[in-house]
Amino acid sequence: MSFTLGIVGIGQFGSHFAELFAAHPEIDALYAVDSVPERIDALEERGIRFAGRYDTLEELLASDVDAVAIFTQRWTHGEHALAALRAGKHVYSAVPMAIEEEEIRAITEEVQRTGLVYMMGETSQYNAAVVLARRIHRTGVFGEVFYAEGDYVHDMDLGFYDAYKYSGGEQWKSTASYPPLLYPTHSIGGILGVIDERHATSVSALGRPDTRGDGVFDKDVSMFGNDVSNAFALFGMDNGGAFRTNELRRVGYPSHKRESRFRFFGEESSFEETIDVTYWHDKKRVLDVTDLIRTGATMSLDDPRLADVSPALRDAFVAGSAPAHHQARLPKEFQGMPNGHEGAHHFLVDDFARAVVDGHQPVVNAWQSARYTLPGVIAHQSMNQGGERLEIRDLGDCPLPVVDLDADQEPIDLEALYAAQEAAQGVLAE
Repeated sequence: MSFTLGIVGIGQFGSHFAELFAAHPEIDALYAVDSVPERIDALEERGIRFAGRYDTLEELLASDVDAVAIFTQRWTHGEHALAALRAGKHVYSAVPMAIEEEEIRAITEEVQRTGLVYMMGETSQYNAAVVLARRIHRTGVFGEVFYAEGDYVHDMDLGFYDAYKYSGGEQWKSTASYPPLLYPTHSIGGILGVIDERHATSVSALGRPDTRGDGVFDKDVSMFGNDVSNAFALFGMDNGGAFRTNELRRVGYPSHKRESRFRFFGEESSFEETIDVTYWHDKKRVLDVTDLIRTGATMSLDDPRLADVSPALRDAFVAGSAPAHHQARLPKEFQGMPNGHEGAHHFLVDDFARAVVDGHQPVVNAWQSARYTLPGVIAHQSMNQGGERLEIRDLGDCPLPVVDLDADQEPIDLEALYAAQEAAQGVLAE
């Protein structure tokens, strides 16, 4: 069995993913919707063939297409996903899942009612460091993880101005003020994507009003009434521990080099990621695991396919798989193709396509997507209430069959890696 897919939003992300969807062997045909038809034309000039195009999402949903991939403005995802599910379509959605708790709950209810596939394309799920930390965690060597940190540090000066101008048109300043905690999944998803047996139970959050004065984070201009550019949240976990996330849009940090970073502290061992070096360590040993998460480029930063992407953002669209990734599970058609976000793009497309064809829910299903998204929605409410600690009502585990396509990957052998490191250091010492 294969299926047809309609892509809604042929922008910087939609166009990049269209190339991968077109190459996946389980997808028969692509259809496109965009309010700027020239963007569809540009993709076809690059050799991507659409079986048809529609003027509106409503027209696409009235067609016999099997599935929909949503790459629209971030605050519209919940509305569009619900419309697609109610029209009988499987759904792949860019992040975030939604920005209202009611929409998040409604999506899970619709998936449970229909059995349709819903997946949120959270890149941190397959961020190389997250993949490695998850593989380590599954060996049990962390013990109980009682504290974790996840940062999404992406400065506005490093490509975000151009991105918002591209997507927002003349009113781009009103949307560029998008509240940081309503875009929480790159940080929360990286944490709960490792300790996936845990969930957030409460949160207290603070936000720092912007001081740049360029009219972007201006309450009078913002369609969200938001003046906060940097936000910080402390979440309680269901095991009595905690995790902390930062969503930073004004920060002196090379976010083009590593825009997300993570730390995990267990009772027996820990994992720490920095810009250049990443370590696993227990109470006696320190193991450098940097080479396991090192990604190479899959295309040139000057590739014409990146012409609409700010130079400061292009690194995120070229990073390929790392040794930690389960590359053997990917279709052969993806070999040598553009990738991105620490090698995540190939795995996200493959997860969705195989879930639709095989009739199961993907790892980042509606319920897991809710765990990556809803805590940020409640954190935003806490921030607006001066940091008041608020309860997060978890929606539970997915009640439908879920298949993890990485489950058959070989476990990480930390002892062998440590022995090899010791041997290499001994040779250097001689």
